[in-house]
Amino acid sequence: MKTCIRGFPAVENDMTEIAHFHALAFDREDGRLVAGQRVDCANPALAIQTAQGQWKVFGHAGAVAFSRTSSFDQEKSDHKHVLRRFGQVPDEFLKETTG
Repeated sequence: MKTCIRGFPAVENDMTEIAHFHALAFDREDGRLVAGQRVDCANPALAIQTAQGQWKVFGHAGAVAFSRTSSFDQEKSDHKHVLRRFGQVPDEFLKETTG
C-alpha cells in the first residue's frame, strides 16, 4: 500500500472535480427558445443573481443559473446541476441534474 503525507493511504486514480458556475439567458425567435451567450460566474450566488438580472432587468424570455463539474484531468464536463430557473427555459433545464 502506498502512503501519502502523514501516513494516510494514497488513493489510486483519485480525480479532483472542479465546479464551474454559469448564467444563461434565452430569447424567443420564431416560436422557439434560443440561448444567448453563457456568462461565467465566480460562485453560485453570483450565477443566480446574474440569471435573475438577465431575465428581470434585461427582459429576456428566461434565464437559468447552473453549475457543471468536470474532472481536473479532463476538459469534458461530467454533469450539469440547475441552481435556479427564471421565466421560460428549454426542457433540458427543467430537470435539476443532467448527466
